[in-house]
Amino acid sequence: MDKRTKIVTCATAAYMLLSMMAVIIQSRKRKRCARRVGITYGPMEARDRMRVDYLNNKIWKDDTTCLNMLRLNRGKFFRFCNLFRERGLLQDTCHLCVEQQVGMFLNTVGHNLRNRLVGTNFDRSGETVSRYFNKVLRAIGELRGELIRPPSLDTPSKIAGDNRWDPYFKDCIGAIDGTHVRASVPKNIEHAFRGRKSFCTQNVMAAVDFDLQFTYVLAGWEGAAHDALVLHDALERENGLRVPQGKFYLVDAGYGAKPGFLPPFRGVRYHLNEWGSNPLQNEKELFNLRHSSLRVTVERAFGALKRRFKILDDATPFFPFPTQVDIVCACCIIHNWVIQDGRDEFFTEDTNSASYNHASTRIGQANEHAAMVNFRQQIADQMWANRQNNNVN
Repeated sequence: MDKRTKIVTCATAAYMLLSMMAVIIQSRKRKRCARRVGITYGPMEARDRMRVDYLNNKIWKDDTTCLNMLRLNRGKFFRFCNLFRERGLLQDTCHLCVEQQVGMFLNTVGHNLRNRLVGTNFDRSGETVSRYFNKVLRAIGELRGELIRPPSLDTPSKIAGDNRWDPYFKDCIGAIDGTHVRASVPKNIEHAFRGRKSFCTQNVMAAVDFDLQFTYVLAGWEGAAHDALVLHDALERENGLRVPQGKFYLVDAGYGAKPGFLPPFRGVRYHLNEWGSNPLQNEKELFNLRHSSLRVTVERAFGALKRRFKILDDATPFFPFPTQVDIVCACCIIHNWVIQDGRDEFFTEDTNSASYNHASTRIGQANEHAAMVNFRQQIADQMWANRQNNNVN
């Protein structure tokens, strides 16, 4: 037998052997599959029905329950969901409607809950909760240009006709202040985010009109940053804060007097609880008293924001820092939408006897502009003269 014949014979034998082995293996596989009991799943229709029943009974049952769980009553919640559906910002999926998507988001930011707990509440996986949280966050961000708008240039209705503030503040279009929101950042930069608090925060600057709506929000600055530095950044940005000619915002002393920004007199009683039963002594105290009673609007807005969304004022957040910044802006957008839809339980009554303090960084003082200092003194002198005349009459 020649060499070629031997090679052909060996190859044929090997082929037949491999073919037989393949037949045996396939036969054994079929036998195992026949014996194995397949994993069965409940019908998806039944599971979805159970989830909706839970929402109907535990969240949408009544306004009180819905408000406690989602921080919006039922009417506001469903109108908010319809807004996303009508704009095409969110869509119903096969097993997750827009209401469930928004509900998971609001449950998270309203109570600063972890994904595992929200997933348990809504019978969803952690991955599903995380994915739709980011979808809703982006959808809310799309509403920023519509809901966070510059203030009206007309004299605010809160000021017009009130002899405490009109005509002295007739060109005032709102108040500006900063607030500190808990932050979670990498260890190597934690020192920059620690100001007066023992924990890390981000310094959030916001402008608020006298209807308690945010007209400008700048989040993401380190907690140790001075308010005047944050304001400077807001003014330098391409789409940043703009003050119309002849108008101004009320600010605190940390920002300093500059065109468009009117602070109180330094070294003079200011917060409303500092007076007690002691009468006013001069024009500066009178100015500070009325300035404080009007600027308290921004503190009320911050208070309502943090009462509604505990993620801003509770335990350390667990999201990446860029997401934390987006969450602050999203909460402000929802806050404005709620006001436009009608106020609810998270807004306190307007009172001039209250003073709302917050954790603001006051390291040093900003330089003051002479023109705005003179303007402030003129207002104070006019207030005092009118008060004296009214007392005489």
